[in-house]
Amino acid sequence: MSTHTLPRNERLRSLGAVRRLFAEGESGFIFPFRYVWFAEPDTVRSVEVLFSVPKKFHKRANKRNLLRRRTKEAYRLQKQILAQGIPQNIDLALVYSAKEVLSAKSIAHAVRRILETVAERL
Repeated sequence: MSTHTLPRNERLRSLGAVRRLFAEGESGFIFPFRYVWFAEPDTVRSVEVLFSVPKKFHKRANKRNLLRRRTKEAYRLQKQILAQGIPQNIDLALVYSAKEVLSAKSIAHAVRRILETVAERL
């Protein structure tokens, strides 16, 4: 079985968890993403992630979908950075905050930097 998958149980879907993430989580900014993360120790080890591209910056749904797909793909290929040896539950939100559509390469680089930053802060 490949580790480069993004199954449903790795996506942050619970409204309560999303509210807790944005209320109590730590945040940062690495262009073009604002990221928020929350680590809950003493629980089952898992990483759940939420992807968002606000309608405020990209009015057309096809652009939002393109950026969301690129972000998901970048995370899917690099998620092992965050999952290596972390004994706690981590919730992560990636919010695309740029007004222009960036290339997949620059999005992947930003996602890698975010994952490395969160992993070293744990």
